[in-house]
Amino acid sequence: MKKQTLSRIRYLMSGISVLLLLASMLLVGFKGFNLGLDFTGGAYAEVVMAPGTEPRTLEQALTPVMGANLSVVATEPGRFLIRTGEPLDEVSRPAFNQALTSIDADARVLDSDSVSPQVGEELFEQGGLALLVALMCILGYLSLRFEWRLASGALLALLHDVVLVLGVFAVTGMEFNLTVLAAVLAVLGYSLNDSIIIADRMRELMIARPHDKLADINNAAVVQTFSRTMVTSGTTLMTVGALWLLGGPALEGFATAMVIGIVTGTFSSISVGTVLPELLGLTPQVLAKPAPQSP
Repeated sequence: MKKQTLSRIRYLMSGISVLLLLASMLLVGFKGFNLGLDFTGGAYAEVVMAPGTEPRTLEQALTPVMGANLSVVATEPGRFLIRTGEPLDEVSRPAFNQALTSIDADARVLDSDSVSPQVGEELFEQGGLALLVALMCILGYLSLRFEWRLASGALLALLHDVVLVLGVFAVTGMEFNLTVLAAVLAVLGYSLNDSIIIADRMRELMIARPHDKLADINNAAVVQTFSRTMVTSGTTLMTVGALWLLGGPALEGFATAMVIGIVTGTFSSISVGTVLPELLGLTPQVLAKPAPQSP
């Protein structure tokens, strides 16, 4: 592939990344997230009813007990996931069970859990703090390892990946819970690995070829790391795909966030990690080792 063509592809990818980043930020800011019970408080219950039971029947029976903020989803025939904004306590649980048995005397509650609003708010704050601490630690590591313009490209690539994952959850309305937050932290680590690999190769080439143009060095770095990146991303996607197919609803959010993070991490290491240093004026001479002086 010609050098000019590869440069144009990188710049086009950068434009796409900027548009996606802005769109994701607007979606997160104006639409927000569909926070799960981990963050908002409330209760969920997984129940088994007669195969012919309809979700609407359950909603009509449970609304007087659990309130209007009620969601009933049929995961399979006769099996339902019930979510409500009200916690199941010693007072409401007997009424909840009675409402179920009024529809089907053989109804069974397979699993249930309850989170108070105070605990949910605390979990949300602690999760955000964990994400912030992780970003600060990564910022310190990058600033020590790379020249500041290379570090800026890697850091912006990380932020790009995280914001895009959050943007997808905002636009789709998928539930954002502690499992998804764990996936976002995992995406940080995965994306950091991709960004460091390509930044390290750029640094090596700048030291070895101090008289080349930075664009040519970046193109060479992309070509030399591309096969490694594709193999790593492909095998990771296979693993995450197995989680998505076999993990069930409990792992659906985690797997979705990981898939998005892996794809955007591979994309951003090229579209952001290589282009931003060029825009910031980095030149190979900055990293070139000075020639030894003769005695």
